[in-house]
Amino acid sequence: MKKVKEKYNWIVTILLIIGIVFVILLPLYMTVMIAIRDPGDMNNVLALPKMLRLRNFVEAWEMTDFPIKFRNTAFITVVNLVFTLVTNSFVAYAITRNRKKSKFFTMVYYYFVSAMFIPFSVLMLPLVVQANTFHLDNVVGITFLYVVFGMPMNTFLYSGAIRNIPEALDEAAKIDGANPIQTFWHIIFPILKPTTATVAILSFMWTWNDFTMPLVLLSEPNQQTLQLAQYVFKTQFSVDYNHAFASYLLVLAPVLVIYIFCQRWIMNGVVAGAVK
Repeated sequence: MKKVKEKYNWIVTILLIIGIVFVILLPLYMTVMIAIRDPGDMNNVLALPKMLRLRNFVEAWEMTDFPIKFRNTAFITVVNLVFTLVTNSFVAYAITRNRKKSKFFTMVYYYFVSAMFIPFSVLMLPLVVQANTFHLDNVVGITFLYVVFGMPMNTFLYSGAIRNIPEALDEAAKIDGANPIQTFWHIIFPILKPTTATVAILSFMWTWNDFTMPLVLLSEPNQQTLQLAQYVFKTQFSVDYNHAFASYLLVLAPVLVIYIFCQRWIMNGVVAGAVK
């Protein structure tokens, strides 16, 4: 009876894996097939194209002004990543180490965590008004807005990991003459590598793929990101699917490559940060 049950579980597991792989790979397959086929060969997008039309990628590159949009997106992503890792990790360290000593830091922690449950749509209109007032509706301004909006989740992840680090390390460093900043950067931060990898990868993917915040804040064409550039393929009455999907692949490629090579650190970091 046990062997029959194990065999049944094995079959169910295999079927689930096949189903999940199919669900994940089918949209990617359709994207590639549409991107490399001729506009006149759109009767069956699941079939192999009659002829490869790789020029779709060249034309999509030109239509989206890809180098400028890529520069803007890369600048926002990289600068946000650096400031996020530096500031959010130290804020989480300060909050976690002082929660037992002060109710103020406990309130700050729950304040950050509660911000995770506020939909961006609720903040969108006030954000636009404030961004215009303080001249943050540009590439530089939106970069630091990403740092602020990512702080609740990142603080939660970092705090969970820091709680697992014995405070005896801090006390030993203090005895040796280290101040809190030196203690953090030389002792605590290196131990947080799994969580830092998680925060870095998730922040990268979120910033690179985000469409809503650039849409409401970046109105100048030379300030727009790659995601906003996809609008060029849609008109009032039609959509240029072939060039659009070719452009999607160009935008997707960096994120896909980074995720494939770094997914192990994502899983390890999430587990390390979630366990108290």
